[in-house]
Amino acid sequence: MELAVQNLKKIYGTHTVLDIGKLMLPSGRITAIVGPNGAGKSTLLSILAGLLEADNGQVFYDGQEEIPRERMTMVFQEPYLISSTVEKNIAWPLKIRKIPGQEISRRVKGLAGELGLVPLLKRRVRGLSLGEVQKTALARALSFDPEMLFLDEPCASIDPSATLEIERLLAKRKEESGTTIVIVTHDLAQARRLADQVVLLHRGKVLESGEAEKFFSSPDREETRKFTEGGLLI
Repeated sequence: MELAVQNLKKIYGTHTVLDIGKLMLPSGRITAIVGPNGAGKSTLLSILAGLLEADNGQVFYDGQEEIPRERMTMVFQEPYLISSTVEKNIAWPLKIRKIPGQEISRRVKGLAGELGLVPLLKRRVRGLSLGEVQKTALARALSFDPEMLFLDEPCASIDPSATLEIERLLAKRKEESGTTIVIVTHDLAQARRLADQVVLLHRGKVLESGEAEKFFSSPDREETRKFTEGGLLI
């Protein structure tokens, strides 16, 4: 699913949080949205995911303004899990879609295997580590094969092992299913490892957007080079 943004604005009081003239997020690729704190990254992600309404402008999903909610999903930095087992959390989107039981079992076991959750399937979610919570939330999000997946800092508070498992699964989904993935991350190393395209936000505006390799090796703007080298954007 391709995303296109035109003349997008979000304003809180007298403060313009987002002001984006034009932005394209290509289908079947991983786009990382990066930038300093307060740049508008999570606000943009929430608007793209249909969870927050813009004050002006349009978002097009494969050329249509109607939000295809049944074909996309979002994983939050602090995801909410239902008070049950890991297995039932992963299966929940499939049950409400009335997927047959055998198929639910197959998908749950497959995703649990890819994320190292098989030993935890019968455990209740209370007491899970942050990494286990994030992996459960991701498995739940992917269980119904969404065409578009939004992630807000999914690896911000988890260990490197869990981060690697999540990154591997995201890359695999992109390659095998053509899932369009948009991830907000503060971790430039993660963006470099994972993304096909990178969008740099600063003060609510797109400072630079393009192919990840070029973004990191030869950006168009001096501010981008400074940011990728660890400098502060004021």
